[in-house]
Amino acid sequence: MMRLEPLTLTGNVAILAPLTPEHANDLRNAACDGELWKLWYTSVPTPAQMDAEIARRLALQRDGTMLPFAVIEKAAGEAVGMTTYMNIDAPNQRVEIGSTWYRKRVQRTVLNTECKFMLLQHAFETLDCIAVEFRTSSFNFASRRAIERLGAHLDGVLRNHTRHSDGTLRDTYVYSIIAPEWPAVKANLAFHLGPG
Repeated sequence: MMRLEPLTLTGNVAILAPLTPEHANDLRNAACDGELWKLWYTSVPTPAQMDAEIARRLALQRDGTMLPFAVIEKAAGEAVGMTTYMNIDAPNQRVEIGSTWYRKRVQRTVLNTECKFMLLQHAFETLDCIAVEFRTSSFNFASRRAIERLGAHLDGVLRNHTRHSDGTLRDTYVYSIIAPEWPAVKANLAFHLGPG
């Protein structure tokens, strides 16, 4: 059965390191870059909430339902965001990549592409996943476009699925990449990442 354990994934520009409380200061600074918590359709913690958010993710890791990472920008040597494997369904070999956010300075850069490449490669080639899922708010147009650029397909929309951080109802767009699609998705991501 698929088993997720804390691990480090290393790329050319980013390192996905097991999330620890020691990342809190970097992550507080990262959240301040663009005041990301003010985006009502996302759930980025405020600087004051960062310790509690790290503790929440680590508790879910202990429960076996999440594997959280700090996203380290190699050039800066600091955490610039967080991402996770979540909604882990080991018997059915499925995971979701989500609860991802990055400081404004690194958004829409090769860093996100490389992180998704590393997470997808590990999911399909090491964990032997049959599918990897992505979910986002219907109002998070940038996230929806980014997920689609990865090569994920829209599975459907969960209407009134949950609530946004401001309490309004959220329709959730559900996407996935399935195992037979991974070789083409991998080739596309590798092309966009360039040599090396």
